[in-house]
Amino acid sequence: MRFIAKFILWFVAISVAVTVLYRFVPPPVTVTMLIDGNGITKDWEPLSNIDRSMVAAVVAAEDGKFCSHNGFDTDAIEKAMERNAKGGRIRGGSTISQQTAKNVFLWQGDGWTRYARKGLEVWFTFLIENLWDKRRIMEVYLNVAETGIGTYGVEAGAQRYFGKSAAHLTPAEAGRMAAALPSPKKRSVKNPAGFTRRYGNTIAARIGTVKREGYDACVYE
Repeated sequence: MRFIAKFILWFVAISVAVTVLYRFVPPPVTVTMLIDGNGITKDWEPLSNIDRSMVAAVVAAEDGKFCSHNGFDTDAIEKAMERNAKGGRIRGGSTISQQTAKNVFLWQGDGWTRYARKGLEVWFTFLIENLWDKRRIMEVYLNVAETGIGTYGVEAGAQRYFGKSAAHLTPAEAGRMAAALPSPKKRSVKNPAGFTRRYGNTIAARIGTVKREGYDACVYE
């Protein structure tokens, strides 16, 4: 029991310290990057160098309540549980905060390790929501998310697919990148077809609404 208590105390202390550090310092590498057999291409950019259309696109596609929740969207989680109870492919209800916590501190994957990760994901989501602000969460998310085979962050993705900086993405380009985020190794960004093309167009059309209604306002306060 003494060993367990010490382990928990050390884990809490170290996780809090690292989270505070990443509030100011870019995470140098993630578990997902380290185990990626395709290598790592990334280029960290501050949020001020990323077009607002990209921010609006991921809010529209991934987390419409990003500015109003505390890290967890209970409605989305409940809907995901109802869908999963019916069988078929497991779908999540993760927010951008949860995805950031997973991408930075944890690992990907399914099976029993997924359930172990989910418990830790709750803890790290709680930490970043309380030790970072929403702008920092979005900045880190857009810099560590996998945007293609061996490609991480929207800057590296923009350079790969469009040959330009993320600071100059059009709404259509931002929509395509956001549409591919859930499955970046399989969904084409440069020449999308079928679902990815339609979904990308839908996201691009929603970007204006996100900006007008202020669904991304917390990022720019």
